[in-house]
Amino acid sequence: MHTKRRTLVKTVLALGAMAAAAGAWAGYNIWSNEYTFSQKQLQTAIDSKFPQQLRYAEVFNVGLKDPRLTLNPDRNRVLTRVHVSVLSPLLLAGALNGAITLSSGLKYDRATRAVQLDNPTVDNIDFSNVPAQYKPQLSQIGAVVAQQVLNNYPIYTFTSDQLRLNGKTFEPGAITVQQDGIAVEINESGA
Repeated sequence: MHTKRRTLVKTVLALGAMAAAAGAWAGYNIWSNEYTFSQKQLQTAIDSKFPQQLRYAEVFNVGLKDPRLTLNPDRNRVLTRVHVSVLSPLLLAGALNGAITLSSGLKYDRATRAVQLDNPTVDNIDFSNVPAQYKPQLSQIGAVVAQQVLNNYPIYTFTSDQLRLNGKTFEPGAITVQQDGIAVEINESGA
């Protein structure tokens, strides 16, 4: 019994060291074997991607700024609402201003050790006072924005030290969107 307790204490201390290696950004929970990231931490990661200027179909200049991240645990998705400004000589109404809400899944990319946004889609396009003839183009622009700006965007990159402990290698597994952040399960990879 004494040996089991000593082994448990060593394991807890080693996992605590693993958590310390994660720094202040990621929280490691030794009981659930998960790294957790708060909504605020995720917002900071998304903020670093903006503002953006894109060109679409050689005639539309698209400005993106002020992303606001929300979490949808029911769908296990991350939502990003972005303010959009579309300018083109083809637009008789002048600049179009509004917002696009993009919904992304999450995945782990083993090659880069990063948790990435995956397969973003347009959930909502909100341009008030925009003539109906521009709605199809805005939907197409939204789809391009989703793919160019957010697809495969890393929101956290693990260090190799975070995924190695006492000669064992660990690998992120299931990623779960929660009310106030995300949780990334960590499993022994056997490698």
